[in-house]
Amino acid sequence: MQEQSRYAVGIDVGTKNVRCVIGYIDADGDAPKIVGVGTAPNSGMRKGTVTNLAGPAEAIDTALGAAERMSGHQVKTAVLSVNGSHLTSTKADGMITVGTTDNEVTPGDIVRLEDMATTGKIAQNREILEIVAHSYRLDGQDNIKDPIGMTGTRLEIKANVVSGLLPHITNLQKLAEMAKVEVSSVVPAVLASAQAVLTENQRENGVAVLDIGAATTGVAVFEEGDLQYLSVIPLGGQNVTNDLAIGLRTDPEIAESVKLAHARFGGKKLGKVETKHEKKTYSFEQSEIDEIVGARYEEIFEAVAKELKKAGRAGKLPSGAVLTGGGANTKGLVDFTKEQLGVAARLGKPSEYGGASNEIKGPEFSAAAGLMLIDAASDVSYAKSPQNAKKAAEKAGGFLRGIFAKFK
Repeated sequence: MQEQSRYAVGIDVGTKNVRCVIGYIDADGDAPKIVGVGTAPNSGMRKGTVTNLAGPAEAIDTALGAAERMSGHQVKTAVLSVNGSHLTSTKADGMITVGTTDNEVTPGDIVRLEDMATTGKIAQNREILEIVAHSYRLDGQDNIKDPIGMTGTRLEIKANVVSGLLPHITNLQKLAEMAKVEVSSVVPAVLASAQAVLTENQRENGVAVLDIGAATTGVAVFEEGDLQYLSVIPLGGQNVTNDLAIGLRTDPEIAESVKLAHARFGGKKLGKVETKHEKKTYSFEQSEIDEIVGARYEEIFEAVAKELKKAGRAGKLPSGAVLTGGGANTKGLVDFTKEQLGVAARLGKPSEYGGASNEIKGPEFSAAAGLMLIDAASDVSYAKSPQNAKKAAEKAGGFLRGIFAKFK
């Protein structure tokens, strides 16, 4: 059935860079093949939120144009990322009476139940981005994962509601309109990264995704297969660059080159190290670089540790922490994470894609790849095939299982 073959598009709108990934999904439901990748520097954003529409709109247009030329596909719709400390997760619960005459639970009942659970608990100036159902209860039967088709009268839910401030979400949609792209959904960047790098076992056992961007660090905790906690810290890799610029008394552009080439967490004494920038060579003391980098990352991970404590998972993550985002490329950060958080850690990278998959091997592309997977999962004509749903769900994991279930 060739008509089920389609394209899926994810656009990660970061503070310093916009990244776009176009995937092609064939009718057999195999893992997406990467056919288009684009990156563009961004401006007009601060700590994940839009401060000037023109800059990000141009960056989206540039990144999307590069991906379109590579793929030969003109993008009309896409899934966009949202970031910033305004993103939160809130526990919610609710109860309804099943509305059908035969008392069989329908998708409409689930919608009513979600409305009941969130009414009055999420402020009117916030947009609900995702409702993660931890469990349902039907006439006293606990721990039901999917009640659709079951029979009963009293249906209850315990859920985690992810939301963001409405003005920030609206601004993102305006950016897409300016770039002539229709937004099919908006997803927190850290959740998108989780889709691309986590396994089902990690989600079940307990794991934290740390999405370290230029200006923010997203924290998402998963356990028993579901999202348990989400927050965004307004600190990231750009703070390290700024500290280096001040401490080394140099330009931010040179400081960025120093960070990429020489940032580390301890090691043997090296004396002076050199960095080339625009055909000039600059010399700095490695010990001074180490001190500056270590101090700022300690601050970032102290904030992460506080969030894990709020989630009740400090030191209690069997699958540890998975690092994504451009800031995760810092040398030695995995071992530093182990020391700071007292859990296992690894670098998370998108994998198991065909086509131009080498273009998205770095952790900085985790969010864009995850957004593309979410776009693939949301297509009714693709997901309604049980075979396709199973294969794609195994690849995407997480809350995408719920999306697929609605179309089977």
